Amino acid sequence: MKVYEIDGKLIAKDGHKYLKKALDFPDYYGENLDALYDCLCELNCEIHIKNVTAVKDCILDTFDDARMENENLIIKFI
Repeated sequence: MKVYEIDGKLIAKDGHKYLKKALDFPDYYGENLDALYDCLCELNCEIHIKNVTAVKDCILDTFDDARMENENLIIKFI
């Protein structure tokens, strides 16, 4: 299983552009919360998010919602 390490400070700074690159999302990624949820629900991986206090709650909620929908997605807030 692939493991992604992403930084909440970079999410706060560059938002969806950072997430698209860091999580290898497809070119058609819409750079909004609905698109984030859709792409996360298609992944089979583990994602570690450090510096979570820098991330907006709506983004963290989207990660958590996708984790609950997708049994192949593991999210760790560190």
